[in-house]
Amino acid sequence: MPKRKSSAVLAQPTTSSEMPPLLAATEDASPMPKRRASARRVSQAKASMNPDKNANVLDHPQAYRASPDSDSNGDRMDLDAVMNVEQQVKDEDQDDSVPSLVTHGESDSTLSDISEMESPIKAKAPPARASKKGGKAKAAPEAKSAGPAKVKKEDAKEPQFLDPEADGVEEADEEEIKEALSRAPPINSDYLPLPWKGRKLGYACLNTYLRFSNPPVFSSRTCRIASILENRHPLRDPNEPPHATKNRPDREQPANHRRGQEFVEQLCLANVRDIPKMLRWNDRYGIKFMRLSSEMFPFASHEEYGYKLAPFASEALAEAGKVAAELGHRLTTHPGQYTQLGSPRKSVIDNALRDLDYHAEMLSLLKLPDQQDRDAVMILHLGGVFGDKEATLARFRENYAALPQNVKDRLVLENDDVSWSVHELLPICEELNIPFVLDYHHHNIIFDADQIREGTKDIIDLYPRILATWKRKNITPKMHYSEPCPEALTGRQRRKHSPRVATLPPLPEGVDLMIEAKDKEQAIFELMRIFKLPGHDLFNDMIPHVRKDENRALKPTPKKKKKATPKKKKAVKDEDEESDEPEPEPEPAIPEIVPDEDVGMGGPDGRVYWPPGQEHWLRPVKRVIKPKEDKKAPPGKELDEKGRIITPAMKRKRAVEAEAAAAEAAEAANVEGEELAEEVEAEVDAAESAKGKSKAKAKAKAKGKAKGKGSKAEAANAAEAEGEVLAAQMESTIDSAAAAVQKATKARSKPVTAAARGSSQQPTRRQSRAKKVDYAEEEEGGEE
Repeated sequence: MPKRKSSAVLAQPTTSSEMPPLLAATEDASPMPKRRASARRVSQAKASMNPDKNANVLDHPQAYRASPDSDSNGDRMDLDAVMNVEQQVKDEDQDDSVPSLVTHGESDSTLSDISEMESPIKAKAPPARASKKGGKAKAAPEAKSAGPAKVKKEDAKEPQFLDPEADGVEEADEEEIKEALSRAPPINSDYLPLPWKGRKLGYACLNTYLRFSNPPVFSSRTCRIASILENRHPLRDPNEPPHATKNRPDREQPANHRRGQEFVEQLCLANVRDIPKMLRWNDRYGIKFMRLSSEMFPFASHEEYGYKLAPFASEALAEAGKVAAELGHRLTTHPGQYTQLGSPRKSVIDNALRDLDYHAEMLSLLKLPDQQDRDAVMILHLGGVFGDKEATLARFRENYAALPQNVKDRLVLENDDVSWSVHELLPICEELNIPFVLDYHHHNIIFDADQIREGTKDIIDLYPRILATWKRKNITPKMHYSEPCPEALTGRQRRKHSPRVATLPPLPEGVDLMIEAKDKEQAIFELMRIFKLPGHDLFNDMIPHVRKDENRALKPTPKKKKKATPKKKKAVKDEDEESDEPEPEPEPAIPEIVPDEDVGMGGPDGRVYWPPGQEHWLRPVKRVIKPKEDKKAPPGKELDEKGRIITPAMKRKRAVEAEAAAAEAAEAANVEGEELAEEVEAEVDAAESAKGKSKAKAKAKAKGKAKGKGSKAEAANAAEAEGEVLAAQMESTIDSAAAAVQKATKARSKPVTAAARGSSQQPTRRQSRAKKVDYAEEEEGGEE
């Protein structure tokens, strides 16, 4: 999986507020990088926070994922038919003056900084496999051939997380397929999902219906670090809003750190202010549980560009918490896969501590009531094994003990589908007083086959121990549920989440269930319909591509001028004659204005459900221009290149045009032939003159030689031989001139019309040229 290095962009030094380090990894270790306090400043012009209109505002890809367990795009909702994220950053990609540090599809967090690490397993080998007996997690045999684990200046190395959510079905080798086919079938509980014993159903981060409403409502707007650096410069016109081309930051003016921070804060506040709308939407349709996006505050935990949420976001977060308290909504968060407390690398630990501190601050600023505040937990994975599980657990114990109490109060652990099974994490949760989150989907991939079987039947026996970890802290238990795609076979393929789920697990009474599926709230609606859960009668199917809960600008219809009809016979002119003036058309009915609080809420009929695979219903239908079909000519008729029937008048017109074109071509040929003939005549004259001079020179030269030798006979012979050579050269010159004349004659003898034939014949000039050539040849022969 591609990784990126942490930011290395040169930026102006900034001051940061003092913040005590959360953890000292070693006695002589340098203090942990601090998060910088925010300095808010009123901006001169507000920019649009709609990613469809502002190229600097991006959709964070992780918000579309079913779960943040892996850093890939395969687990994202397939919205290629309804959005084009790449076009949002087209202008910024073309600008190379500011380095781009974040690429589409990668995490914006510094916690993904594991570029120097190597995977202890091969690219195609799963990190942990289930045994043929049932599925006990064990290291893959390929790991032995990879050599000893190494990390730069460390004793262990961090694994690269393989792509469990890649699009399509990943290829599997023969050994994986054999192992998958020999896998024992899951043993599921005979308990039916009904009656429903759970407390609340929830989804993660993004509401698909609201994201594509007008205006869009979502809380995962993000940006690039390059955009932050660029926005430190003032706009070319500070009185106008920013524009991708017309009003960009002027880099020739000095940069200001506070101005760049304002740009990020605008994104953050736009994300937070959409949370109340999402909560009210959920409440209307019977959903009381939602996971907040970790990307609500872009780069808040970044080592260099991080910032505190207070005071600039305190008021907005408190307002969101007030709405959640009124509606009885549960809110949680899930830091990403790179937030690991068991890593041997100090930089990874420092990044994880900053990230946990950021999440804890975000949840505390919601100002929720006591019980809801306790239920606002942060779900965390233990992470990699780094070649030694016991050593990893020891590092986790040490780092967890040094965490501040506000982070400990919210931290919970979840089993994963890569390394850590329920039987490995539950004991350490009981030891450290950490609530344990059971993920059914992960459990069916990684489990201890010596103690438990795949499926939901055996895991029920562990419910009392799992629930006890929650009751100790007086927190409402929560569990996760998802399903693999139907075509998945191997363990690596089964890690990919399906768009929706078909059933419910045997949930204990009073437990909240998070559905981790690509289709987000639509997966909740699907379960409500299948099992007639509370809220199933609150929503209806969408009308494809049509939304009646939005206010759209009216487009004025152009007035068409009505053609005048012929005068009626024997009628008065004033009464019967039609006027050429346009008739006034009735004005279109103005649709009712939807109040702001009802925009995007589904209308009175609650049309917010779209069937599986119909993501394109979320956007208006695209206009498709079909090419015109070729017309067929009627019997006995012909069509021109434009598909029109060729009439007799059109044929006569074309014949006249063709004749005129031929005459013009003939005239052009005549002119060209005359010019060529004149050039040939000039060449013949020059050749004749040169021939005469050459003969005179040859005679004089021959006489001089004869005087030197004293023999007249030898002089005559030499003159005769030299004269023959010169004559041969002149003959070749004259032949070429004659060929040119013939060429010109042919050029002038093209077929032309009768009207142009008379003017194109020039026999006198051709005959004169031929006579001149014959005369020159005769004269040359006489001289010889």
